[in-house]
Amino acid sequence: MTSSNTGETSEALGYEQARDELIEVVRRLEAGGTSLEESLALWERGEELARVCRHWLDGARRRLDAALAEEAAEDEAAEAGAEDAGAT
Repeated sequence: MTSSNTGETSEALGYEQARDELIEVVRRLEAGGTSLEESLALWERGEELARVCRHWLDGARRRLDAALAEEAAEDEAAEAGAEDAGAT
């Protein structure tokens, strides 16, 4: 974990930045050799980074769901228009 990332707010971190820092936090925790205080600080930072990643992924899912719903609505409208044209 770098000192420049420690103070960054969740809004300032992109998904890739948060993910990469989270990987580093997990690596340090798994390696051991840190004091209890440092381990707790790393754990807390990891929780914050995981929330940032979830926020980005949830936003991406909402955008994807909206795009798919819009595409489905356009397809339904096109099918209805084709049926109307064939009925006349």
